[in-house]
Amino acid sequence: MSKLTTFLLAGTTALFATAAFAQHPHLNVAMQLEPPNLDPTAGAAQAIDSVVYSNIFEGLTRFMSDGSVVPGLAESWDISEDGLVYTFHLHSGVTFHDGTTMDAEDVKFSLDRARAEDSTNAQKGLFASIADVSVVDPLTVRITLSAPNGSLLFNLAWGDAVIVAPESIGEAATHPVGTGAFMFQDWVQGDHIDITRNPNYWGTPAVLETATFRFISDPTAAFAALMAEDVDVFVGYPAPENLPQFEADPRFQVLVGNTEGETILAMNNGREPFNNRLVREAVAHAIDRQAIIDGAMYGLGTPIGTHFAPHNPDYVDLTALSNYDPERARQLLTEAGYPDGFTTVMTLPPPSYARRGGEIIAAQLRAVGIQTEIQNQEWAQWLETTFRGHDFGLTIVSHTEPMDIGIYANPDYYFQYDNPAFQALMSTLNETTDPAQRTALLQQAQRIIAEDYVNAYLFELAVPTVARTGIEGLWRNQPTAAIDLTAVSWP
Repeated sequence: MSKLTTFLLAGTTALFATAAFAQHPHLNVAMQLEPPNLDPTAGAAQAIDSVVYSNIFEGLTRFMSDGSVVPGLAESWDISEDGLVYTFHLHSGVTFHDGTTMDAEDVKFSLDRARAEDSTNAQKGLFASIADVSVVDPLTVRITLSAPNGSLLFNLAWGDAVIVAPESIGEAATHPVGTGAFMFQDWVQGDHIDITRNPNYWGTPAVLETATFRFISDPTAAFAALMAEDVDVFVGYPAPENLPQFEADPRFQVLVGNTEGETILAMNNGREPFNNRLVREAVAHAIDRQAIIDGAMYGLGTPIGTHFAPHNPDYVDLTALSNYDPERARQLLTEAGYPDGFTTVMTLPPPSYARRGGEIIAAQLRAVGIQTEIQNQEWAQWLETTFRGHDFGLTIVSHTEPMDIGIYANPDYYFQYDNPAFQALMSTLNETTDPAQRTALLQQAQRIIAEDYVNAYLFELAVPTVARTGIEGLWRNQPTAAIDLTAVSWP
């Protein structure tokens, strides 16, 4: 074959490829919850990261779909022999979407802001070990720790640790400006968010030109939207009973993956009667996890007995500590001084696992004498009254942050668990870098909260994604709450 023929064939192939991509430059992505705002550094809702993580905002490090932590805005880093100093070398030529340069000053601003005394960062504890952040030169930043922290690179990959600019952070809640492969375009609240490809992206550019995130909370409407092909992808599809129908339809592909979502029946440890360990243990024994998984999730979900992901190699199966035993639950209530049970309020946010699971749990609790007044709340209301206001007795939510057992060391967290011994254990863990020692500490931590029955641990949330056939690059698993579109294509 002549070089000319080869060249012509290659050119023809390129033209066909270009034409193919041009057919589908846009993607309609649906999700169940609408984010309350778009600033991941000042909000706890997973829906924020679902839209902006990696797409719009980036950190020094980042999670990949397999859970690994890789370089992000930091090209590389050096760690001192004593583990106290991390020197990060930034990529050159990185700009924010407004055209301003991203440099070491922005890194310092972002981390100092996140760890400040008046910080509103939902995961402020991620930065507790940072003693100082200093600028060495425009592309080099030095982080000095108060004690070694074997989780620092992991912590910096969270959405709460993304790099922002002082010039634009004030508008991030409604107009986020990051360094990612996509730029924010507009937000029609109650309906959708549009993003568009960043033409000046420092890394590998996105294939998609534009994408729209649509918010469809009702399972019936979710099914209708997919069947009508009004949406191309639904991440976290809320009606798992429909999955066999999609699997049988050649128009669709179904991906079922793992998440970091520990789904729990949270108990308000700061309010009677849940400040009584015996009551919490009674609640735990009144719950039939498998009935909830089967009834609310149609079998999707892995039972858990503590706040830790079963696919993590350090997980300990402690489900036997809180096995389904309604007779034991009634005995414990009597021992706790509630022989006739009690009445409490259970607040439920919109996700199907909460609304459907809540009805099943209410019936299980009723069988041992605990009456629940169910209050269905929209996401913003749940965040304001339940999460921030601590105004609840019971609630159901899935914690999708990666390896977040450290939240139990924060007595001000919404379930208000205050155990100095656990807090000391977490401090020791943060200062420990030896892998074997970290495993032992993490397993001890899992046992403490399981034996204290802080919450009733239900199941690890699975994430079903329904997508049009031919779409590639979607995450099957969610090691963090993200709908990362940076490598998605639809030829």
